[in-house]
Amino acid sequence: MSDRLSVTFRGVRGSIACPGPDTVRYGGNTPCVEVRCGDRLIIFDGGTGLRQLGDELQSSGRPLDADIFLSHCHIDHIGGLPFFAPFYEKEHRFRIWAGHLTPPVTTRDAISQMMREPLFPIGLEAFNAAIDYRDFRAGDTLTPAPGVTLRTGRLDHPGGATGYRLDFAGRSLAYLTDNESRKDSDASVIALARGADLAIYDCTYTDAEIGAKTGWGHSAWRDGLRLAETAGVKTFCMFHHAPEHDDAFMDRMVAEARAVRPGTMAAIEGQVIEL
Repeated sequence: MSDRLSVTFRGVRGSIACPGPDTVRYGGNTPCVEVRCGDRLIIFDGGTGLRQLGDELQSSGRPLDADIFLSHCHIDHIGGLPFFAPFYEKEHRFRIWAGHLTPPVTTRDAISQMMREPLFPIGLEAFNAAIDYRDFRAGDTLTPAPGVTLRTGRLDHPGGATGYRLDFAGRSLAYLTDNESRKDSDASVIALARGADLAIYDCTYTDAEIGAKTGWGHSAWRDGLRLAETAGVKTFCMFHHAPEHDDAFMDRMVAEARAVRPGTMAAIEGQVIEL
């Protein structure tokens, strides 16, 4: 296995997909992040951005063996799963992980509930790939492949959500969405982000917007920057962009954030980062 660690943003938007001319630069697909640890494929979340990734993977003609880690099962984070072309081919193998569900509900149950009438025309039985649904508890440490370690923790989001820290070949990535920043819950999130080379964090709102959104389970970008400073994050990446924030709005928000913490970036669909 090579020691390459790369991150490709396939979907960066929160709540609902919002394609169109006003969001074309940052992107309108909902959360999906492709990570390559050497030859190993790891995917964070299965939002609408998963569809195009699946089409590209399918076109390679090679059997796939990959892991999909869900932050949670709200529709913007799993809505791309039924449209992931490799799920319908027998030669592929996948493991779908989630750590926020309360027994007896399982990851398989949650996805099955979405893929059934009257909400969807076909069920999980249409998938031909070998899919293993794996439940764990946020706080567990996972080893999906040799040399790849994922530490996990609870995020503050309605219904629960899981944050991840991936360590590989001496580098680290924190994937922390959806989270409502609160003093009594920040410690576990800071621990996952501590010293990360890249932290991808929920920055859905501005300070002016967040007051009316209390309890919705998201953060303002200034909350994210405070966390990044406390945790000593090397590069902080704004993620889960609000659907009402068009490209011009995002430009202004990113400029403000960079003035506070130079080097801050915002996730852009199709963008590749080598760590």
